[in-house]
Formats: sequence, structure tokens, C-alpha cells
Amino acid sequence: MAEVLRKCKIIIWDECIMAHKHSLEALDRTLKNIKNNTMLFGGVLLLLSGDFRQTLPVIPRATYADEINTCLKESYLWRSVSKLCLTINMRVQLQNDPLGSRFSEQLLDIGNGRIQLYEDTIYSTPRKFLQHCGYQR
Repeated sequence: MAEVLRKCKIIIWDECIMAHKHSLEALDRTLKNIKNNTMLFGGVLLLLSGDFRQTLPVIPRATYADEINTCLKESYLWRSVSKLCLTINMRVQLQNDPLGSRFSEQLLDIGNGRIQLYEDTIYSTPRKFLQHCGYQR
């Protein structure tokens, strides 16, 4: 495995948001050691992907503050990250599905806090939300 990492030029880490910050920091130390290179991640390009509106690291019996403190943004490495945002949902665009487009927009509205999820609204359950978006079973 060390030989594979030594030859590696790029690592793509999908859903990195759910990883503990110590995982990223351990990878940095490991690559520096294996490649004998003091640059960040031993000079390997690291492509992280994920959505901070999704699940943070799961820490059993932890407080909300514990979960926040373990996320990647709390790592000393985060200041070296260049953030890029994807703005077009290609799956929806390629399928040319108006219902899919509406559903995608509403999910973003929820994630961005533009739609509140309360018990007395049509969005209180996933089934009601899907029905409101036009999806039927």
C-alpha cells in the first residue's frame, strides 16, 4: 500500500464531510512520511468532495459541540483548502425533468434555510414533501 501511495499524484475523497478531522490529518502525516516530502500531503493533490448541509461525523454519545469540533473545517489543514462550488445539477439538467428540477431546487432551499421544517407545514414528513413536489408512488 505504501508503494501505491508513493506513486500517487492525486487522491479523490468523496463524502469527506462525514470523516473525522483526525483522518485527514493522519493522511497528511502518512503521505509526508511515505513520500519523504514536507509539503502538504507529501505533495499529493487531494480533491475533497461533499456537502456541509449533510451529515457531520457521527460520534457516539457526543454533544453537538463535539461533532462540530471533529469536522474538517476545524482542522488546522482547512486553511489550505481552496473551495469550489458546483452550481448546476447535471443529473437533472441531462434528464430534462421539470419535477426533478423542482425537487432539486426545494432541497437546496431547505439546505440553505429558506424553507423551515415545522410540524404544521406540508414539509413535516418526507412523504408530504415528495407529494408536494409532484412525486407519486
